[in-house]
Amino acid sequence: MSPGGEGRRGVILSDRQRLSWLRLIRSDNVGPATFRDLINHFGSAEAAIEQLPELSRRGGAARAIKVASVADAEAELEAARRFGAVFLGIGEPDYPLALRRIDGAPPLIAAKGDLSLATAPAVGIVGARNASVTGAKMAARMARELGAAGYAVVSGMARGIDAAAHRASLETGTIAALAGGLDQPYPPENLDLYREITSGRGLAVSEMPMGWEPRARDFPRRNRLIAGIGLGLVVIEAAQRSGSLITARRAADFGRLVFAVPGSPLDPRAVGTNGLLKEGAIVTTESRDVIDALAPSGRMFGDDDAEMEEPGRDGDAPFEEPGEDDRARVVEALGPSPADIDDIIRHTGVAAATVYLVLVELDLAGRLHRHPGGMVSLAFDVD
Repeated sequence: MSPGGEGRRGVILSDRQRLSWLRLIRSDNVGPATFRDLINHFGSAEAAIEQLPELSRRGGAARAIKVASVADAEAELEAARRFGAVFLGIGEPDYPLALRRIDGAPPLIAAKGDLSLATAPAVGIVGARNASVTGAKMAARMARELGAAGYAVVSGMARGIDAAAHRASLETGTIAALAGGLDQPYPPENLDLYREITSGRGLAVSEMPMGWEPRARDFPRRNRLIAGIGLGLVVIEAAQRSGSLITARRAADFGRLVFAVPGSPLDPRAVGTNGLLKEGAIVTTESRDVIDALAPSGRMFGDDDAEMEEPGRDGDAPFEEPGEDDRARVVEALGPSPADIDDIIRHTGVAAATVYLVLVELDLAGRLHRHPGGMVSLAFDVD
């Protein structure tokens, strides 16, 4: 039916594992990269949770770390169940495969709707909230034709281009990435659209907790989901400083193809898209431009995908505390400028596993900044 996306396989988390994964990712200072490192080092989320207070203390935390409780995690799981949503763990069969492959993929995402769309090949369509009539018409045409070609259309539920793309792909399959919890869709004017998406041939996804009201700083995380789920991203009408350009940059960072629809140099809504074209985005005037360029990407969904290693398996893992000398060398190697972790390993001569554990300690203590591409820097603004 579609250019790939069939026969997904994976390992199913047990109820106990899913609860522990949710507790771990909801604990203070645990982001996707730290989550993965903790699982890989300690063998299970449950074992990692026990070590969080000690790890943050060794990292130099100024205050005790807040660890998500069993009760809080159970309450969120129950809230999701009542809402008709589920939590998908990375490596499970229904977790979006393309998203799984990005740097810093969320370990858990909440999803509501048609889960078959999660593993279908997708294309992102984003653009201006104050879209022109022609821009909205272009978005709708692209969405319909991409859907007819077997692609799910992923966007961010915003007014304008996003809404036009979602509406046009309701019948073929659309994915809404949210900045807040699944039960807090934004903006309110698109609530009816959201209900159509989640009750029909659509899917809503979020990495934020149930009940979380979106704030301005949450939208870049939503943009990351759009860029990661899609094999490519189409930008239609984007101002020079806009969330759509942030999404385009993330898509490029993830190795996705970026498509831009050219616009009039006199229209402020075309400044961003025309700028993307100058930077090498693919000139796009019809859906065939996207379909032809993405055709080779179908191999991402081949049989070899089943051979990908799980990010973490529950079990026993040896625990060795880094020595003070090793820890000091790693901290000394860090600075305010982002550095590649492999460079830190070579520079310090410290074993890779030890370097990663020291970085986890610093991250849990709020003393580490993580940057795209696996780069890290030391935070100097901690009180």
